Amino acid sequence: MSAPSSFVDIRHGERDYRIEYRWVHGERANAPVIVFLHEGLGSVSMWKDWPSEVCSALGMRGLVFSRYGYGKSTPRPDAERWTPEFLFEQARDALPAVLRGVGIDAKRDRPVILGHSDGASIALIYAALYPDSLSSLIVLAPHVTVEDVAIQSIAAAREAYLNTDLPRRLARYHASPDSAFWGWNDVWLSPAFRAWSIESLLPRITCPVLAVQGVDDEYGTLDQVRIIRRRTPQTLLAILDDCRHSPHKDQPVELAKQLKGFLQAQLQHT
Repeated sequence: MSAPSSFVDIRHGERDYRIEYRWVHGERANAPVIVFLHEGLGSVSMWKDWPSEVCSALGMRGLVFSRYGYGKSTPRPDAERWTPEFLFEQARDALPAVLRGVGIDAKRDRPVILGHSDGASIALIYAALYPDSLSSLIVLAPHVTVEDVAIQSIAAAREAYLNTDLPRRLARYHASPDSAFWGWNDVWLSPAFRAWSIESLLPRITCPVLAVQGVDDEYGTLDQVRIIRRRTPQTLLAILDDCRHSPHKDQPVELAKQLKGFLQAQLQHT
């Protein structure tokens, strides 16, 4: 991921945003596309080399971008507080705008959408809203409902941000670490967010789904992927031992095996 970032201007809602993005193996102009959607504290640079490794192994090209408030994208104003609808808005409005802005015609190109954590929730919502605008869906440690374990870990992250060098460490990946952290942390810890759920949307997903969950995930239990499997029967589950919230960091070899098997099976049917 050593290539410099590019930027695209998008508009959704009543506002304009400048979004940081990078192509991975963009020279493969005719190759299938994987769109990588980062976690709640992620960004283009926080993915590091993993998207490149995935695309190299599969002969694909990839798009990574930093959502509004993250990385080098337009920062969130200090006074702005996101609502429980923020993930829905990202899937409904922002993701399609980014895809159009970088030249992806989703209905024609039908990219693979791969999301991690909050990005996985956005990916699930997008697949439900736009079922003809992707070929398949991969979700790593997705959030479908809000569990106590997630709230406990997010509250612990808040204490770490206030009392450790976490702001300094996040500054390596975000132009404004306060924008990234408080946008995510405040909404997840708001009382209104406890009722958040996307379970009712899941039956609208028609594409093949791979749902990956670590047994030791500190932000969610296996119930998250089991709900997806129950509501979206075409889902394949990959439950990884000795794995916490980031399968691509904790179990990269096993995850690579799961991704390759899943995507190669999809390509054989296209």
